[in-house]
Amino acid sequence: MDKNIKQVIIIRKDLNMRKGKMIAQGSHASMAVIFSYMTPNYFNPSENPKNNFVIQLPENEIGNDIKEWMLGMFKKIVVGAETLIQMIDAYQKAKEAGLPCSIIEDKGLTEFGGEITITAVAIGPAAAEKIDKITGNFSLL
Repeated sequence: MDKNIKQVIIIRKDLNMRKGKMIAQGSHASMAVIFSYMTPNYFNPSENPKNNFVIQLPENEIGNDIKEWMLGMFKKIVVGAETLIQMIDAYQKAKEAGLPCSIIEDKGLTEFGGEITITAVAIGPAAAEKIDKITGNFSLL
């Protein structure tokens, strides 16, 4: 079953972040959206001596899309937002559409003069046609 599952990562261009910072912020966004749906089921030292915890995804369309994405091509598209408002608008639309998404606030320890700054959003994994309705107007980064 190939539903063309992908994740779109939006990076703020107006901040003029260094390339490494942009990559780190996009990575945070990508991982945050996945980890928010993965929950430790239980930890039993006798069954799991290496201190690993069991990961469980929801048994619904979101969980199925994440599983398909993780077992498939892991498709990610990175685009740039011209403004904070443009990025937050995409995040809000994704939330309203029920799509998995995350928003990243950098603590300002290496850039942004110590100011907490919203830097990145990830939307999906989900069906491409659902994400494209929200992110189709963004340009590739």
